[in-house]
Amino acid sequence: MSDQKTGFFKRLVSGLSKTREHIVSGIDSIFHGFSNIDDDFYEELEEILIMGDLGVHTTMDIIEDLKEKVKENHIKEPVDCKEFLIDSIKRQMDVGDAAYEFEHQKSVILVIGVNGVGKTTTIGKLAGKLKEQGKKVVLAAADTFRAAAGEQLKEWAYRAEADLIGGQEGADPAAVVYDAVAAAKARKADVLLVDTAGRLHNKKNLMEELRKINRVLEREYPDAFRETLVVLDGTTGQNALAQAREFKEVAEITGIVLTKMDGTAKGGIAIAIQSELGIPVKYIGVGESIDDLQKFNSNEFVNALFMTEE
Repeated sequence: MSDQKTGFFKRLVSGLSKTREHIVSGIDSIFHGFSNIDDDFYEELEEILIMGDLGVHTTMDIIEDLKEKVKENHIKEPVDCKEFLIDSIKRQMDVGDAAYEFEHQKSVILVIGVNGVGKTTTIGKLAGKLKEQGKKVVLAAADTFRAAAGEQLKEWAYRAEADLIGGQEGADPAAVVYDAVAAAKARKADVLLVDTAGRLHNKKNLMEELRKINRVLEREYPDAFRETLVVLDGTTGQNALAQAREFKEVAEITGIVLTKMDGTAKGGIAIAIQSELGIPVKYIGVGESIDDLQKFNSNEFVNALFMTEE
C-alpha cells in the first residue's frame, strides 16, 4: 500500500471503531459463546447483522452463503466460521473494475444529495482528485436553490484550478448546465462535474429539474460518458438507505458516495446499500481533507471493520 493508502486505511480503522463495537464485538461473542453451529447460532448472528444496519435482505444473503460454506467445508466449530463470514460480506460489496469508467473518457458527473450530507464538499474533493490525475475539470453550480452552495464551490474550484460556471441563486439549473457544457467543450475538459439541488421532500420538482438537465446533456453533450452519484450521510444508517431508494426513483443512479463514515456506529450501511439496491458504493469519506475521500474498496473496508490485515 502507498503511504496515502496506508494513512486512509488507518483512518478507516479508527473511523469504523464505533461500528466495530456495534457489530464485530457481538459477532465475536457469538463465535466464542456457542459450542456448536445450530439454528440458535444463526439466529443470533442474523440479529446482530440486522441491528448493525446491514439490512434484512443483505443479512439473509450472508447467512445463506455462510450455511452453504459451513456444509461444504464440514465446519463444526463456530469460531471457524469467521473467515467465511468476512469473505461473504466482501462478496456482497464487490464493485468491480468498470465502476470508474468515467475516469477514462470524456464524462459528465451529476451529483445529487439532500442538503447537509456533504454534497458540495464531495464535489470539491472529487474535482481535486481528478485534477491530481492531470484532468481538466469544469464545475457547474446547478444547485441554485441554496446561496451558500455556490460560495462553497467557488472555494473548491479555486483549489482544484477548475472553471466554475453558474452560482447565482435562483438561476435556472438547466441553463447553468447548458453554459457549463459550452465551457467544457471550449476548454476541452475531461470531466464536467455538476452540483444539483437535492430536495427530496418535493420529488416532483426534483424529477422535473433533473429531466431538464438530462435533456440539455443529451442534446448538447451526447458523446460524454454519464455518471450519476448520490451523496449520502453514513451517520444516518437506514435513513441513508431510504434516501438512496427515493433518489433511485427520480434518477438513474450509477454510484453512491458515503460521507461522514468516521465515528459512526452505522458503518454497516455501506454493505446494505450495495446489496439491497444493487448500486455500488464508489467513494467513501472519513474526514474533512481531500485525501479523506477515497475510492471504495470492499476488501479494505471489511478488513478495517474486522481489523484483519491484508
